[in-house]
Amino acid sequence: MSKFALFIIFCAAFLPCFAEDDNFVLVIDPGHGGKDVGAPGVNNYEKNINLGVALKFGELVEERMKDAEVVYTRRRDKFVPLQERANIANAAKGDLFVSIHTNSLDKRNKNRKTIKGTATYTLGLHRTDDNLEVAMRENSVISLEEDYTTTYKGFDPNSAESYIINEIYQNHYLEQSVNFASVLQKEFVATAGRVDRGVRQAGFLVIRETAMPSVLVELDFICNPTQEKYMASEKGQKALAESLYKALVEYRKANHQGGAGRFEPQPEQGSKKAVVHEGEVIYKIQILAGRSKLSANSREFKGLKGVERHKDRRIYKYTYGSTTDPGEAEKILRRVQRKFKDAFIVKYKDGKLE
Repeated sequence: MSKFALFIIFCAAFLPCFAEDDNFVLVIDPGHGGKDVGAPGVNNYEKNINLGVALKFGELVEERMKDAEVVYTRRRDKFVPLQERANIANAAKGDLFVSIHTNSLDKRNKNRKTIKGTATYTLGLHRTDDNLEVAMRENSVISLEEDYTTTYKGFDPNSAESYIINEIYQNHYLEQSVNFASVLQKEFVATAGRVDRGVRQAGFLVIRETAMPSVLVELDFICNPTQEKYMASEKGQKALAESLYKALVEYRKANHQGGAGRFEPQPEQGSKKAVVHEGEVIYKIQILAGRSKLSANSREFKGLKGVERHKDRRIYKYTYGSTTDPGEAEKILRRVQRKFKDAFIVKYKDGKLE
């Protein structure tokens, strides 16, 4: 079976009939918990800092963002396997997944007590040895799970070879994930006074398994006593939570979610808009579909102008062209298939998909 066929099967698994609901679903994942304490500091464990910031972030969203629903992977000091965290997010049909962690360095590293700064990760091949080290440390929690080699299909968190991730896991949501990560890093600097260590890519299992835009945040370094004290303090946690909230607001605005409205497609230069009469069938070319709400100038459209977005429950369908002539639709399809080989013709009648 081809990689493309596998990708279609993978995506189809997350496209059930959704309830009519325009709420934005935010899934907050406080990393570690219970027997998995995470990275240790002098006076604190990572698991407690992660949970403190996560709960404060969620409270801000619930208080200020009335059209949003917050789902947590844990709300107390509890061990939750990585796969279960992803399962919770997927079952909730999340629109964004944010996994919250704190960073650390090996005890032998001479910079351990002075290093500082925040970084936000999206899914991808490890670009540097530093990124690989962070991914290995965060993924090592699966060794606490029973029969993890079966659950994660033979994935070895300590083997570099396991991080050569198949392209199937790096497609539809990467652009939105990177967009949110970029905004978040700016807010961590402006609102929480953190040092910017940038947006990075690495093979984190927990965000690999989620079917939505996803990021993993390393708030700062718990191995640095100064940063540990800040992250454990009420003031520090509130500032970090505020950074997360402000980034979410900007992200939703940029993606036309939560009051910014849908984009209005612009017809391609030289094209004619079909004159539609009641009961008449309109033919369009569907090029993409999924739960990502793309902007009008998204790179996903490969330069096509005049792409329209149609919402079917919580699935967004993107079409190009509009004609009442089936023969003309076939001609448009052949042109579009040069860029989207799997494009196909869809029919609309009175504004509804036939």
